[in-house]
Amino acid sequence: MIALTLAEIRDLTGGRVTGTDTPDDIVVDGVVTTDSRDCTPGSLYVARVGELADGHDYVGAAVEAGAVAALTSREVEGVAQVVVDDVQTAFGAVARGVVDRAPELRIVGITGSSGKTSTKDLLAAVLESVAETVAPVNSLNGEIGVPLTVCRVTPTTRFLVAEMGARGVGHIEYLTRIAPPQVAVVLNVGTAHLGEFGSRENIALAKSELPRAVPAEGLAVLNADDPLVLGMREGRTCRVQLVGVSPEADVRAEDVVLDDRGRAAYTLVSPAGTARITLRQSGAHHVGNSLAVAAAALELGLSLDQVVAGLSVAEAVSRWRMELTERPDGVLVVNDAYNANPDSMRAALDAVAAMAVAGRRWAVLGGMLELGDDSEAEHAAVGAYAAGLGIDHLVAVGEGARPVAAAFPGAEWVPDTDAAHDLLEGRLAAGDVVLLKSSRDSGLRWLGDRLAGRDVAVIDDDKVVTP
Repeated sequence: MIALTLAEIRDLTGGRVTGTDTPDDIVVDGVVTTDSRDCTPGSLYVARVGELADGHDYVGAAVEAGAVAALTSREVEGVAQVVVDDVQTAFGAVARGVVDRAPELRIVGITGSSGKTSTKDLLAAVLESVAETVAPVNSLNGEIGVPLTVCRVTPTTRFLVAEMGARGVGHIEYLTRIAPPQVAVVLNVGTAHLGEFGSRENIALAKSELPRAVPAEGLAVLNADDPLVLGMREGRTCRVQLVGVSPEADVRAEDVVLDDRGRAAYTLVSPAGTARITLRQSGAHHVGNSLAVAAAALELGLSLDQVVAGLSVAEAVSRWRMELTERPDGVLVVNDAYNANPDSMRAALDAVAAMAVAGRRWAVLGGMLELGDDSEAEHAAVGAYAAGLGIDHLVAVGEGARPVAAAFPGAEWVPDTDAAHDLLEGRLAAGDVVLLKSSRDSGLRWLGDRLAGRDVAVIDDDKVVTP
């Protein structure tokens, strides 16, 4: 990270120093983390109070691991610290201090109801082929995740990719104050968190906070194929570039074809020229993601050749996003169960339907969360959509997925992932493709790992250890 003294952290946060009389002599130049297990020499430990644990209880462990200071909301013995009223807000202020000490840093913000993490991974792969790039690990896209990512910036970092999520109006605006973007990418407005927002229009309002934060000399990259995103170009003071398959898109895809694994190839048409792109990710929805990446990368100074080369070799980085594993017995496991909403469910089903399959297509679907009053209808619509695509077998897992099974003729419902595992292992055969898709709490990503033969031990939300 960019080194900060404890005195500078005090000044950034408005807190008070305890545990030392020489805050100017204590330098944080290691990782900044909310997990004491991640601390290394020179670390700043952020003692966050979460739903299940109080970070202040782990300050001692952080010091033992090498932390030289802590950010706390109450005094803790045995460590130099800055005590603040609100650790989360103070952490954001520290991160903004890092950004302000990196004047050459170019920041890209990415948001959307689905596809944020895959697009973030693609853009990071393209950018880091030409210069040092920092991007989130997994889906660190909230009030804690964005500061964690920002604090990994070093004096030589050229690009920062900031994934920005929201569960309400004002959330993204807050994140843009921590990591102010020169380029904003809005992928889509779907129904994720519909129960919290109340309407797609409110979701669009929240997503529009990202392009509104772009300065006049910056660029907003907007999906021309999504009417609610397209509407965000109105009133923008920054430049706007449209991406998509629409003829009015400035950066668009033509002549899209899919191979036998559902991977897209297309002709990229852009102000910088025309080129053929071949992607390594399965699913036609990655075309739109890659167009947004191309527009952002070209804006940041990459050549068309560099963009084409980067997109053509970029692999999936974050786990459980259209993760394909071909088993020794000839079964193809498609684990896309990191999270789900109705739009991403349909995209995953489309991807499997487009694959060349010698055997049968299976869809193992779990519940989608935070859909509010529309939950039952949205689940039923997904089941009907799968039936319309010609999916051969559908297994619905858990109470939340009952309406999915009810809408798919001949579907099977099971109460949990153990029952689903037993059913599938007895019936999957060579040449079959099995898709797993659900919201995170439904646990289907772990079922996907079991089916794929991965021996994975869960540590916590986003940390896994593979023996």
